[in-house]
Amino acid sequence: MDSNLLIEIARTNQWPAIYPELVLGGLALGLLVLELFLPRSLHRMIPRIAIWVQVLLLVYLLLFDWSNRFIGMETFDGMLLHSASGQIMRVFFILCSILVCYLGQVALERQTMPRIEFFHIVLVVSAAMMLLAQSNHFVMLFVALETVTVGFYVLVSYFRQNPATLEAGLKYLILGALSSAILLFGIVLLYGVGGSPGLPGSSATSMHFDSLRFFLEQNSDNTLAIGGVLLVVAGIAFKVGLFPFQIWIPDVYQGAPTPVTAFLAVGSKGAGVAVLFTLVTRVFLPMQGMLLPLLGAVAAATILFGNLAALTQRNTKRLMGLSGVSHAGFLLIGIIASVSVSWAGGAVIFYLFAYLFASFAVFAVITHLSGEDDTAQDLDHYLDLAKDQPFLGAVLAIGLGSLAGIPPLAGFIGKALLFVAAVEAGLYGLLAVAIAGVIISIYYYFGWIKAAYFDTWQLPGQDKPDSPAASVVITPYARLAMVGLTAASVILGLFQGSFGNWLLTGW
Repeated sequence: MDSNLLIEIARTNQWPAIYPELVLGGLALGLLVLELFLPRSLHRMIPRIAIWVQVLLLVYLLLFDWSNRFIGMETFDGMLLHSASGQIMRVFFILCSILVCYLGQVALERQTMPRIEFFHIVLVVSAAMMLLAQSNHFVMLFVALETVTVGFYVLVSYFRQNPATLEAGLKYLILGALSSAILLFGIVLLYGVGGSPGLPGSSATSMHFDSLRFFLEQNSDNTLAIGGVLLVVAGIAFKVGLFPFQIWIPDVYQGAPTPVTAFLAVGSKGAGVAVLFTLVTRVFLPMQGMLLPLLGAVAAATILFGNLAALTQRNTKRLMGLSGVSHAGFLLIGIIASVSVSWAGGAVIFYLFAYLFASFAVFAVITHLSGEDDTAQDLDHYLDLAKDQPFLGAVLAIGLGSLAGIPPLAGFIGKALLFVAAVEAGLYGLLAVAIAGVIISIYYYFGWIKAAYFDTWQLPGQDKPDSPAASVVITPYARLAMVGLTAASVILGLFQGSFGNWLLTGW
């Protein structure tokens, strides 16, 4: 290769552009070094160090580097594209990582498993998610996505002494490998057909998103290109949990440690949505005539399946998993609307943050009420929760209310924004399905709240199951985290302020 070309490529390697990812990666390695050299009596400080360094990184990003000088630029020879939406997704993933580390501290207190490795993997996965959301090349997309996936293979089966957790890990490994193979097959098809010299618009850099889009504009009816696009979308749909690729979610969510379930439900879904948004609204836009009707049918089926399947669930983690499937359908409506409605992308991001605050609030309650085996917790465990632990009852009610879309919580505003975007985009059929999904979801969300707040009728002589709530100890840090999550759901519901304005007009 020409030396001048190599020099030009090297100049695009702007390492300061990815300093948040480098900080998380360096922190992940630093935790292992601290474990090696610190006395065992001080090992309990290591997770706290991980959390507080991330908090400082988040504060710096928000207060001092929000208008990053690299926004709008491609770096690393076009592998990454830095944008305002990528910047806010960095905030999203750092928040996820902080909250997962906090839940991990609570859950690992009851286990005899190694602890530091858990936080190390969470940090690596979070950094990979941040790169994934900014990917501008299919090589970067695949490498970052597989880093996330391999990390989750370990995290899902982290409590390996539990047979249900091992089963969940095996299922996720098999189905995750299948989805990765589907994705890679689609990428290879696009690479091959996009680089074919006999076709108009072909390029030696067909894996670059802009080059591929130019090729698809010239060859939107090419059979191989259509097949590649469908396979890539199918591979991403597995990560998001879209129908019919959601079959793994109930079992894996139930068997995984609760902090990992929360990470899958929020972080992994957010990463998949970010990638799908980029592909649908930018790279695969020339295929919209074929792709959008298909995605509309998938969104409708996802919302209906997730809500109907959740109606009969008693296990709390399975219920959260299936309700998360329906939320993936709502987000897909926003992505479809974004093709024709300029501000719909901001509505998708707002919905993701509302979903983050509400979901982690609920998972925080689940984590505190879980015993050594957190796979068997069902709605009966929440009887008299509001009486025994009023604080946890309030956190649960606000979190579930926001997920259900009850005003004036953030989840209501998120759904309202997506519904308005659907109206502007002319997606009236999807809007009807979405409203039906909201109505169905109220039944099972409020069934959970009912178990926590109201006495349930029992058969004569039938004893209520023992509630673990009375013996739960909530530390000041845990209380602060849950207050912050619930306050965020309430404040974002009542007052969106400059954040809402920026999402809908400026990003």
